[in-house]
Amino acid sequence: MSVVKSPLSEENLKVVGDALQGALVDLVDLALVGKQVHWTIVGPRFRSVHLQLDEVVTTARTHADTVAERASALGVPPDGRAATVAATSGIETAKSGWIEDTDAVRALVAGLGAVITRMRERIEATAEPDPVTQDILIGLTRDLEKHHWMFQAENVNGR
Repeated sequence: MSVVKSPLSEENLKVVGDALQGALVDLVDLALVGKQVHWTIVGPRFRSVHLQLDEVVTTARTHADTVAERASALGVPPDGRAATVAATSGIETAKSGWIEDTDAVRALVAGLGAVITRMRERIEATAEPDPVTQDILIGLTRDLEKHHWMFQAENVNGR
């Protein structure tokens, strides 16, 4: 049952709803992984990477809210519950214990890369059925790609 009626057809709503739900899960998990690494990072670049991780978490949380609200506006109930995120995220689980700064950066590059790949698929999938949702996905992907670039620059020549 939907209490909010969408202007989209059922077929288009299914495509867009799936894209928004997948984006929400990825963003929630990215924020969780970012915080876990933020809390456990050690090494000579601790401070700079620690602060950079907070920027990623803020970006992911902000965009997760936008994505969830877009889903709600279309009559699709967003699901950001821990069990849903754990079962459907495509991001590698953050390792337990302390994480060296170089490994932390590599983990974020991988996580961001995985999310960006799926976001680009969602951008393509939503182009026809809902350009408004596509625009949201384009904006958040732009922000994630900026973080991806900055983390990659942290590990030039394997530092």
